[in-house]
Amino acid sequence: MARRRSAVRIGVTGLGKREELAPGVFINTFYRGCTPGFIYTEEGIVLVDSPLIPTQAMDWRAQIEEEYPDVPFLYLINTDHHRGHALGNQYFLPVKVIAHERAHKEMSGYTENFKERVRNSFKREPEIQTQLNNIVIVPPHITFTQRANLLYGERRIELIYVGGHTPATSIVWLPDESVCFVGDIVWVDQHPYMAQGNTLEWLRALAFLREIEAEYLVPGHGPVCGVDATYRVGEYIEFMRGVRDYYRAGKNKNETKSGLVGEMLEWFPVPPERKAKIESQIKSGLNRVFREIQREEEEASGKVTAGLDDDNEEDFD
Repeated sequence: MARRRSAVRIGVTGLGKREELAPGVFINTFYRGCTPGFIYTEEGIVLVDSPLIPTQAMDWRAQIEEEYPDVPFLYLINTDHHRGHALGNQYFLPVKVIAHERAHKEMSGYTENFKERVRNSFKREPEIQTQLNNIVIVPPHITFTQRANLLYGERRIELIYVGGHTPATSIVWLPDESVCFVGDIVWVDQHPYMAQGNTLEWLRALAFLREIEAEYLVPGHGPVCGVDATYRVGEYIEFMRGVRDYYRAGKNKNETKSGLVGEMLEWFPVPPERKAKIESQIKSGLNRVFREIQREEEEASGKVTAGLDDDNEEDFD
């Protein structure tokens, strides 16, 4: 195996340096959309998530190939199906993509309208919008339901379904290195995107992360953190579940949002230019949690109600 050790080298297109968390385990926190990672094994490279913006995806591939010349890509694991984690899959082919089976269902349903919405989301950044003219959706080639293990030499990589953020959200756990790629279960100083969430699953996922006691948690967005970061996210979710008080008081969703959005906005710092977008994101989350609480209350009273999956929100985190 030939390796050029360069953990502090700036990326070949100047898009940010990679960081080595443990021997052969790298991340890059400089890309928009997600924090991707890769893991060297004796038989090849296993990647975690793919950058959304094409120049960043190509930069990441170049950095990996610079670090480990002539080492093949084995798998690319998507922690969920959202655009920021999976839309760059095409730039790592012919790698085999692995994700939860629900991610396959969601990504197989991405239409030309979805692609157009992705492009339109960058209308104020035409240089990026142009890069997205040739989106190719690459759904998972391999799926799992609860757990899957990859064993290569002395490297053990555990894929664990946790749900919570989406019906497909999974984590990637390296027990020997004490590194866990947690996807969008953990957000550091940011408002979680909750439009496809299930808060009870999410709280259980956070508790699970505390149990495994990883030294490094790699969130889907933002800086590496420790288990302490799970508590703030949990408090945020518990606070949002306070919509139950509004529901029991006979308030509708709009009344509930009017009562809670302002308070929710204060939980994490929001740049002025992003305030409108974050408010919209919080409202989407409150819509979702309101339906979840409504279902819990109706089930408790013996009524039958549709599941949350029947009210799916198209991905845009």
